[in-house]
Amino acid sequence: MSQPLSVVFCWHMHQPFYREADTGHYHLPWVYLHAIKDYTDMAVLLEQVDGARAVINYVPSLTEQIADYTLQLQAWLKGDIKHIPDALLDQLASPSGVYSAEERAFLLESCFRLNHERNLHRYADYSRLLQLMEHAKANAGLDYLSDAYFTDLVTWYHLGWLGETVRNSHATAKRLFAKARGFDQQDRHDLIALIAELLADIPKLYKKLVEDGKIEISTTPYAHPIIPLMLDFSGATDTVPDALLPQEAYPGAKVRAKAHISQAIDAHIDYFGHKPTGCWPAEGAVSAETLALMAEAKFAWCATGETVLHHSRGFNIREHEPHDLYHPWLMGEKDSNIACFFRDDHLSDLIGFEYSKWGTEDAVNNFMHELAGIKHRSQGLKAPVVSIIMDGENAWEHFHENGVHFLSQLYQAIADHDDYSMTTFEDYLKVNPADTYLEKMVPGSWVYGNFSTWIGDRAKTRAWELLIEVKHAFDAHSSKLSSQDLAEAEKQLSICEGSDWCWWFGDYNPSGAVRDFDNLYRQHLKKLYQMLGLTAPTSLDENISQGGGDAEGGGAMRRGGAAE
Repeated sequence: MSQPLSVVFCWHMHQPFYREADTGHYHLPWVYLHAIKDYTDMAVLLEQVDGARAVINYVPSLTEQIADYTLQLQAWLKGDIKHIPDALLDQLASPSGVYSAEERAFLLESCFRLNHERNLHRYADYSRLLQLMEHAKANAGLDYLSDAYFTDLVTWYHLGWLGETVRNSHATAKRLFAKARGFDQQDRHDLIALIAELLADIPKLYKKLVEDGKIEISTTPYAHPIIPLMLDFSGATDTVPDALLPQEAYPGAKVRAKAHISQAIDAHIDYFGHKPTGCWPAEGAVSAETLALMAEAKFAWCATGETVLHHSRGFNIREHEPHDLYHPWLMGEKDSNIACFFRDDHLSDLIGFEYSKWGTEDAVNNFMHELAGIKHRSQGLKAPVVSIIMDGENAWEHFHENGVHFLSQLYQAIADHDDYSMTTFEDYLKVNPADTYLEKMVPGSWVYGNFSTWIGDRAKTRAWELLIEVKHAFDAHSSKLSSQDLAEAEKQLSICEGSDWCWWFGDYNPSGAVRDFDNLYRQHLKKLYQMLGLTAPTSLDENISQGGGDAEGGGAMRRGGAAE
């Protein structure tokens, strides 16, 4: 009898720092919105389906903000603070239900930012609010929308973001969905209490799943930096020879990379109560030097994209050595090595971009057919494993009912099949230690196998140049700070070093998202100058990127392979 194919789902949960260092105010709401929907649904599904197992990757920049939101909402519920430091939540909490012209404009801009087909038009009363807005706007009558309209709008927006498992099970959610309009102050208070409860439950749910052997939780370097680029910009030209690069190296790169790695381990222990075994480097960005640092930190495994393996092997493995994708590879010295798993781009991108357009049964059947093909192609391997690694947040809003039916049926179909074994990277390696060495690692990421998403054009490279400038300022002036001020400045530097700013720069991304992240990035850089006692350069008043494109999925996700 042939060896079952090990199947590892790795769901990556990540948001950058949206919180201002000095005021604690959040510029964008995606941390708590994804928490009450995607992080909650994922945990409940894994708990409910017998045999379901997965790796959940949590980035410390996300868990730290979930914990902070929890404390802020609990303080508001106790009456210890009057305002919640998030504009949307604070409008939901408004005791008067009266909105200024500025607040009305903000709510109209913000409260329709979700999938209309899946999560707005499914509710007649929410859909009606959109129709009223469009009618009023067409007839120059936005001023005639009542305060009650905006109270219902901000309430419906938060209801629309609730996880599917919450909508169907929680008494407060069911009551508010049934009420549908005319929400009063008590309704909104109850909804905030529900949101606070869901946020507080995140670490409890995932710790329980670890205890039950259902999941492994991995981490990412603290603020999600692209470590291979920090260490050596020239690695970008290994795969894109004409990439535009900064004229100088990033100062003190190795020290900064080690800091992000050690801070991630500490943050993981603090939030989940145990040391992580594995690491998904930010954006699956790897190089030989990066993996050496991860091995030095005692991580047993890491993972990256399939195309990195194509480049590192020097040929298309699907055409010439298809089994190469279905086992881990060792990197590093024999006494300090790390196992590296490679993402099956085709299977992962089917979930991320295609199956939301299919019926649930057809999508599950197709996935099982794809698994059967992998089982066949990996014949002869002692312990074949397929790695499905993808965004654990942004895909589900495109699915019917947040992907709950698809995922639950898919988990069950795999768990019930004798040819497959759902597992985690940690547990796989306990039984099947990696024993094949990769001779070289060509630097790259999970997106296209290169770094073009983060460097190489005018806007992205300009962002790096601005970061280099503030790092020089940090190195020159940080010694003058007190120990407490230095710690805060170092944290602010970490935030500036995150990958998300450059992800959004580029004409192919929507202008609204580019504007948000451009402004936030420059604000973070200005804040670091302020913390150093310096005046920020006027160059930080200039936009870095404009956007204006129509990237697939709104730009929040990318496919692993450029050709797909």
